[in-house]
Amino acid sequence: MAVGEAKEARVQPGSGRFFKTLSGRFLLLTVAFVMLAEVLIFVPSIARFQVDYLQLRLEKAQIAALSVLASDEMIAPDLERELLDNAEVFNVVLRRDEVRQLVLSSPVPQEILQTIDLRMTQPWTLIREAFGMLARPENRVIRVLGNPVREAGLLIEITMETRALRAAMVDYGLRILALSALISVVTAFLLFLAVRRLLVLPIRRVVRQIDAYAQAPEDARRLIAPSASVDELRTAEDALHSLQTQLTGALKQKERLAQLGGAVAKISHDLRNILTTAQLFADRIERSADPAVAKTAPKLISSISRAVALCETTLAFGKAEEGAPVLQRFGLRALVTEVIEGEGLGPDGPVSPLIDVPQGFTLRADPEQLYRVIANLVRNAKQALEATGNPGTIEVSATEDETAWIIRVGDTGPGLPARARDHLFTAFQGGVRKGGTGLGLVISAELVRGHGGTLSLARSDDDGTEFEIRLPKEIAGADLV
Repeated sequence: MAVGEAKEARVQPGSGRFFKTLSGRFLLLTVAFVMLAEVLIFVPSIARFQVDYLQLRLEKAQIAALSVLASDEMIAPDLERELLDNAEVFNVVLRRDEVRQLVLSSPVPQEILQTIDLRMTQPWTLIREAFGMLARPENRVIRVLGNPVREAGLLIEITMETRALRAAMVDYGLRILALSALISVVTAFLLFLAVRRLLVLPIRRVVRQIDAYAQAPEDARRLIAPSASVDELRTAEDALHSLQTQLTGALKQKERLAQLGGAVAKISHDLRNILTTAQLFADRIERSADPAVAKTAPKLISSISRAVALCETTLAFGKAEEGAPVLQRFGLRALVTEVIEGEGLGPDGPVSPLIDVPQGFTLRADPEQLYRVIANLVRNAKQALEATGNPGTIEVSATEDETAWIIRVGDTGPGLPARARDHLFTAFQGGVRKGGTGLGLVISAELVRGHGGTLSLARSDDDGTEFEIRLPKEIAGADLV
């Protein structure tokens, strides 16, 4: 997806898209958590409201009872009815000096179904009784027990209906919920604005700068300038700035190297033509009758040949744009035999081959590319052995495990010098023999990496050198077994 298309996808309008953004999700979470907090406040609040309501009924009943006890005469039934109606109760019992006295009374319309003792102040008990009251919409008669205020006795007891109590609790609950919803919306909106300013807008600014940088990564003016006030965002901006700086530098270096490579290729091409002409003249000089000239000519021809080979190798490396390997299953032993024969190795020569590849050993790879890799390793081993002037052996073996096919190419030569081991897979630095460029191993490693595998130096000591090719049986999730 192009940068422009990705940007359009991010800013696609619609309410559904909003709640997939950081702002939208934070808004939802804020509302949810504030509502949860309000619910946790509502539960004990409704229980506290019921206690306060009943306590008020007890106080009114106590005042009515004390007014009756203050007069030594019997009160009229109408006055008693008025006192009970004002307290919203049916009966008032006051216990004083261990004497239980029914001070005010009236007929109770139905059986008393529940007793609430306000002296029991355990929170869970009060909450259970409050929600039990809300859960029963029918009108019931309950008994309420409590302590008289100002030590006006030992106990006060009233009977009352639940209709008014439940209606008051429902009204209070609705008002609390409405207030909670309002607080939630306002709090969420304020937090939304704060988070949007502190986090969302800086993140969007970083995204815009990344988009601008992606359009022209070579332009150093488009590097992100760290400016966030939040420590975490500032750290991310610093890391991104460092990454962009390194990438821009690498791209500029790559461009310079590409230009340098093009210039070297042109020089190598022209130099190869000049050296080819010089090689022709050197061949004629070699046939000269002058003994001194004839003696010097082979060295001249050898030097010119090495220079021509260097130019050709450099040109080949500069043009190398290896395609993806064409994977197919084939027998490895036949390919190794072809490599050995192509390099002119035989049992009668100073360098003898040893093929330790089981009959029927098959793998899946690009045979042409794998041929080039093995041929390069065998050729390097042959040249290392010939340089010593002593006989030696080149061995090619193959094994496999559950995850990979393993090919080893080893020799009995003198081993690689330390300088060569340090830059083994670096172009123009890993060459061992005089006049070598080291490009063969670089290209071989690139071909093996194209298979998802690795080319590595298994060992190099006085007993010889061995390279290991490891080709995975599974590449990018595809089973290649």
